[in-house]
Amino acid sequence: MDQITNLFTSNGLEGGVPNMWMSIAAMALAAVLSLIITKVYQITFTGERYSQAFVHTIIMMSVVVSVVMNVVSGNAGVAFGLFAVFSLIRFRSAVTNAKDIAYIFFGLCVGMTAGLFQFSLAIALTLFSSLIFYILYKVDYGKGKDTQILKVTVPENLNHESLFDDILKERTESYQLRQVETTNLGTMILYTFAIRSKTDTKDQDLLNEIRVRNANLKVSLSYLNILD
Repeated sequence: MDQITNLFTSNGLEGGVPNMWMSIAAMALAAVLSLIITKVYQITFTGERYSQAFVHTIIMMSVVVSVVMNVVSGNAGVAFGLFAVFSLIRFRSAVTNAKDIAYIFFGLCVGMTAGLFQFSLAIALTLFSSLIFYILYKVDYGKGKDTQILKVTVPENLNHESLFDDILKERTESYQLRQVETTNLGTMILYTFAIRSKTDTKDQDLLNEIRVRNANLKVSLSYLNILD
């Protein structure tokens, strides 16, 4: 318990009492550092379009949290009370991207550090973490093939369950038949597979091999994970 109390009673003033100017400096630093954070977020974003509201939210949360840490500094009881209130707050739109959650936490940590007047630590945290995010983005660390939906139309006279098994075993890391349905008044069969292509498999090569088997009828390949 003493360690938790020390977390909220320690600050960078070395026993001094924070004044209005120090609090303004903390808010200003939190705002500047969060601008750096959001700029890195915009650079490293790999989806189709990021939300401007999300970018603004990171900045505002960082500034507000710096003020909250000013208020609770020196009083662990008030800190727990405020965080209990914050636990009731929910985002109106769900954040489903793990990287977005990391950036939110990043902004909160910078705001907390600035609010405790640990200015040098806040700057170091921002620069170091931003560098890590950027390096991970540039080297494309951990990239793998997304799950894809493969839809293949087959004439009824060519239909059999293992028609594409050898192609999918060679070209994919995993595949699973999700749906079978009839089309075109029952003269065609539509297969839907969930696949994960091998890293060296080109989409066009996979489609060409399947077209040879299905009499050159319609084949489509779509990605489930469009946004990162």
